[in-house]
Amino acid sequence: MTATAPPPGDLRDFYENPAVPVASGSARSLRQARMLAAALGPAAGPGGPRTVLDIGCGDGTAAATAAPLLAGHHLVGVDWSQDALGRARTRLPYAVRGELTGGGLPFRSGAADAVLFSEVIEHLVDPDAALDELRRVLRPGGHLMLSTPNLAAWYNRALLLAGVQPVFSEVSLRAVHGRPGREVVGHLRLYTARALTAFVAASGFEVVRLAGAPFHGVPGPLRPLDRLACARPSLASILLLHARRT
Repeated sequence: MTATAPPPGDLRDFYENPAVPVASGSARSLRQARMLAAALGPAAGPGGPRTVLDIGCGDGTAAATAAPLLAGHHLVGVDWSQDALGRARTRLPYAVRGELTGGGLPFRSGAADAVLFSEVIEHLVDPDAALDELRRVLRPGGHLMLSTPNLAAWYNRALLLAGVQPVFSEVSLRAVHGRPGREVVGHLRLYTARALTAFVAASGFEVVRLAGAPFHGVPGPLRPLDRLACARPSLASILLLHARRT
């Protein structure tokens, strides 16, 4: 996913580069969509259709994956990158430009019933301001579905013990140095399960559930272990957090 606030300096050009990945694995998207669908209930239910904002929608893949599980609800993609929005509009009926600072999302306060925030927070310079803005656009009791890579994933613990840079972490925007993998994705911040839940709770949300999801970049022979680790979110590759606006 791409950031939805104009990044400083070289980051601005980095996120507008079409070669930068803007989609995540389908396993994470499906798990997150199921959590959201369970929280919202059917569109024909007592609450009626709900408004769901996919903030940092990237190319729209995650929202398109979630759409069949959210049938009848209103799904809107939001991103800062014009390149990402151009691709998202081929998959979503609505995709608009917005920023995550200074009231930059183009929605009135309390307009949304739910926000998907899929692998965006690790790209942000100011995640505090971002959560303030998400809280603004959510109605009281509205749902936040946030996902982010886990700094303390099972293999990262082993890599650190061996003196190797953890997966998901980056020291350069030009190339990967000192860790497995070849893809530079612009991560600025990484969270453990404990840090993420504490941060979200301190930002005016009640944490409802923390779950784990696998990472599509794990080598084939290790994927069964990665799926097993999801049973214990603190060890999982990806953290899936469901919170409600207080």
